[in-house]
Amino acid sequence: MTQAIQKTLRDSAGMRWTALLLLALAMFCSYIFMDILSPIKNLMQETRGWDSTAFGTMQGSEVFLNVFVFFLIFAGIILDKMGVRFTAVLSAAVMLVGAIIKWYAVSESFMGSGLETWFTNNLNYIPVFDELGVSPFYAGMPASAKFAACGFMIFGCGCEMAGITVSRGIVKWFKGREMALAMGSEMALARLGVATCMIFSPFFAKLGGEISVSRSVAFGVVLMCIALIMTIVYFFMDRKLDAQTGEAEEKDDPFKISDIGTILSDLGFWLVALLCVLYYSAIFPFQKYAVNMLQCNLTLTEPASDSFWAQPDVTIVQYIIMLVVAAAGFASNFQKKANLKYGLLAVSIIALVTYCYMGYMRQSAESIFAVFPLLAVLITPILGSYVDHKGKAASMLVLGSLLLIACHLTFAFILPMFKDSAVGGIVIAYVTILVLGSSFSLVPASLWPSVPKLVDAKVIGSAYALIFWIQNIGLWLFPLLIGKVLDKTNPGVTDPTKFDYTAPLLMLAGLGVAALILGFVLKAVDKKKGIGLEEPNIKS
Repeated sequence: MTQAIQKTLRDSAGMRWTALLLLALAMFCSYIFMDILSPIKNLMQETRGWDSTAFGTMQGSEVFLNVFVFFLIFAGIILDKMGVRFTAVLSAAVMLVGAIIKWYAVSESFMGSGLETWFTNNLNYIPVFDELGVSPFYAGMPASAKFAACGFMIFGCGCEMAGITVSRGIVKWFKGREMALAMGSEMALARLGVATCMIFSPFFAKLGGEISVSRSVAFGVVLMCIALIMTIVYFFMDRKLDAQTGEAEEKDDPFKISDIGTILSDLGFWLVALLCVLYYSAIFPFQKYAVNMLQCNLTLTEPASDSFWAQPDVTIVQYIIMLVVAAAGFASNFQKKANLKYGLLAVSIIALVTYCYMGYMRQSAESIFAVFPLLAVLITPILGSYVDHKGKAASMLVLGSLLLIACHLTFAFILPMFKDSAVGGIVIAYVTILVLGSSFSLVPASLWPSVPKLVDAKVIGSAYALIFWIQNIGLWLFPLLIGKVLDKTNPGVTDPTKFDYTAPLLMLAGLGVAALILGFVLKAVDKKKGIGLEEPNIKS
């Protein structure tokens, strides 16, 4: 028996980490496509006529079906019935279909086609949804934005399905082994997708000196093809593992309608769900506008065309340096020898400073915002380990909310004061973006591990499904709201680099204030009921 167990793929460190890499790369590619148009919002307005309302409506459409057609819950049912490997391939295929539709919508081929005419003349009124004010389309919305929204809805269904599938796959391959490290590694690689998108989306859009937004989306489509290939390879690895072990695929309890009443009457559920939607709504929708916000609040002078900093090769070098920052910083958390630990940390810091200098020399808002996930990659394992061994999860949520508020207020009021300072503005932008990224790390490190302490174990699976659904409501609503507020507070502004972002940033800071209040309520409930949120997860 022992000999048989030793021969399974799961018992080989190399094979189980290969399985993780396949799943993580699929998520990495999906994160890139998720924000593929975010760094080129200004180009979408210039070349496709998308104002901020159209842009925000299209961006919010990603989670529309998950929220209003309850596809998120259907995805959980599919996963329960069909298992990890089938659902992984299905999710990648669905994402690819949605990505192709979105690419065609912004391509030159769509312009002037019969399909463009149809979308111009239709979907201007959606019964019920229009009355409720939640329609994913509106009269006057550019046809390309409508069709892109259709593709993004399909992509969003696959992306959410992939998210829950990857978590289940990690549990299957790493249960009883390095599961926390595996989940942290997957999250770190996925977040690097955001930085990759910020760097390469503008790179492809401007490649060769000719603007083409469809090239950026085509880059994303290629990555989704790679994601599909990764999941197919994983399919065969996972099937071989089951053949070796003779085990059926592990399943969680499926979502039950009867659980809803139990969950909705639980104060702990509401605190977690509302904190989640407030926090994530202040981060993910902001990412979709962050580059344009920097373009509007910084004085950036494009390098001369014959300058070293204007060459396409610099993008590749800068990206390699970014990978060094992330890899060295993440690896430093797991070194037991002090000299190796601090040596890797020093390499990461030096590489980060080098990256920031290159971003300044390139005068690129995309490169500046790309530092967002880098500090998060470095400190997420530290924060997770602290909560495991020291506790203070509720206090960390309060700290995260304070940092969130401070960052959005800095963007709203302090950054514009340095608009005429070529160096000062960029330094403030870098520091604020890095701090915002670190505040983002506090949520997965402290909120998610606290859920089992707040919600009855019998309904934990159903509670997670509802929390994700509520989270998706915010991810649908706030990109749309930011776009509408931006247009309302900037009447007559046609230059996409001249918007005043004060009102949208105040709205996002308001979400942080609400999260802060809930954080204090959570601490009070914890103290009164003795839930144990401030206690370590690992008892000595």
